Amino acid sequence: MFENVSTDQLTGLIARGAFDDQFKTLMQSASESGEPLSLAFLDIDHFLQINQSFGHVGGDQVLQAVAAILQSLAGENTRIARYGGDEFALIFPNTEREQAFLILERIRAEVESRETFNEIDTNVTITAGIAAYAIDGNTENEILRKADQALYRAKKNGRNMIRLAYEEKMAPKTAHFTLTQLERLTNLAQEEGVGEAVLLREALDDLLLKYGTNDIESPA
Repeated sequence: MFENVSTDQLTGLIARGAFDDQFKTLMQSASESGEPLSLAFLDIDHFLQINQSFGHVGGDQVLQAVAAILQSLAGENTRIARYGGDEFALIFPNTEREQAFLILERIRAEVESRETFNEIDTNVTITAGIAAYAIDGNTENEILRKADQALYRAKKNGRNMIRLAYEEKMAPKTAHFTLTQLERLTNLAQEEGVGEAVLLREALDDLLLKYGTNDIESPA
C-alpha cells in the first residue's frame, strides 16, 4: 500500500506539499472573488526542550495533542497542516485577519491552560503570526512572507502570543549591488511583471531560510 503523501502520518493533518497546493488554489479563488483569506504560521514554544525532557516519543505526543486542539477549535472550513517539525500552518478562507486572530487566541489560551498533553505532564505554549489577503499583500509569496515575519516577531518578543502582520519600513537599494546586478534585476522584474523590491525580498528570505537565521530558539 502506498503512503498517503497528502497527510502527515503523525498528526493526521495535511502534509506540507498538499497544503501548499491548497493555499495556491484558495489564493486564486480569493483573488477572483475579492473575499479575504488569512494565513497563520504557528510554532510550539521551546519544543527542543520538550524533546530533551521527554524524548522524541514524548515530543510526538505533544505534537499530536496540539494538532487535536487545532482541529477542535480552528473551525471546520480551516485547512490545517503540519508544516514541518513543530510548525503548523492554517488557512482561514473568507476570514479577515482580526477574525483569525481571535480564533488563534482561543487556541493559544487553551494550550496554555492544559497541564497534560496525552501522557505528557508539562506546560506548553504556542506562538503564531498572521497575514491576510488582500490587506497584507496580493500574492502567495507576500502573504507567506508576512505571516512568517509576524511569527518571527512574536517569538523574538517573548513567545506565547499571536501577532498580526504589519507594513514594514523598507530600505532603499544601496551601493552594495553592482551595476550589472541591478541591470539584470531590472530586466528580471520586467520579465516577471513584478517590482524589483519584491524580487529582492524573496531572495533575502530564501537566504535567511537557507542559513537558518529564523531559528531564535534559546537554551533557556
